[in-house]
Amino acid sequence: MTLTYIHWSPDPEIINIFGISIRYYGLLFVTGIILCISMLDKIFKRENIPPGNIEKLSMYGVVGIIIGARLGHCLFYEPSYYLSHPIEMILPIQVLEEGGVKFTGYQGLASHGGALGLIVALILYSRKTKHAIIDTIDLIAVVAALGGGFIRLANFMNSEIIGMPTSKPWGIIFERVDNIPRHPAQLYEALSYFLIFGIMFYLYKKHRERLKNGFYFGLVLVLIFTARFIIEFVKEDQVGFENRMTFNMGQLLSLPYILFGLGFLIYGLLTTKKLSVQQ
Repeated sequence: MTLTYIHWSPDPEIINIFGISIRYYGLLFVTGIILCISMLDKIFKRENIPPGNIEKLSMYGVVGIIIGARLGHCLFYEPSYYLSHPIEMILPIQVLEEGGVKFTGYQGLASHGGALGLIVALILYSRKTKHAIIDTIDLIAVVAALGGGFIRLANFMNSEIIGMPTSKPWGIIFERVDNIPRHPAQLYEALSYFLIFGIMFYLYKKHRERLKNGFYFGLVLVLIFTARFIIEFVKEDQVGFENRMTFNMGQLLSLPYILFGLGFLIYGLLTTKKLSVQQ
């Protein structure tokens, strides 16, 4: 029996108007952020948090995610290149050897760096608004996986972060890469993140009074980065030096987040229990 695989080769660029490129990656990235902010707006109203806080949080959060994700890719995956081309870390350009520059967009964003950038942004937001950091990160955690799912859909549209070759019937041939059926690792992650978002939102809606003090933050870190660690086993390595590693860079960077998350999860459960006994 001969399997008929899906052939995938969409142009990452949707349209180009007067030299301005609109791409699937940017569209899905922005869509995910807008949906997260919309969900958070409803959550903030339910929590009786001042209306102006959502605008401040959006600004800090978006900037933190973009800067963290960009620096994370440059420093975790291609440090030798970008440390010798520091301007390309900051600006979406490539400096050409023959002189001049080429606009490339930000090619390379790391979710581990994005998570770290978001955490730093939330600390700054909390100091600015006096909104308790432990409460802030809990509420962000409820919707965080939703944004992550859209980013992985964007990777799928770009035919990047591809999976290893497979003979499974759901394998996809990414024609922009090669003619080999591969695991659609981006879709595995996207579906995992959407499922995690569903779990988080259900727990928030049904058990908010019992689950506080960092529980949601810890849980989402454990779920997202455990999923990431597992799915990395069917992904192609992103950079050459990973070929010599037992666990790739994505897996190694996931472990601290998982341990960090477990600490917050346990702290949240114990603290909430202790406070309820005192009351």
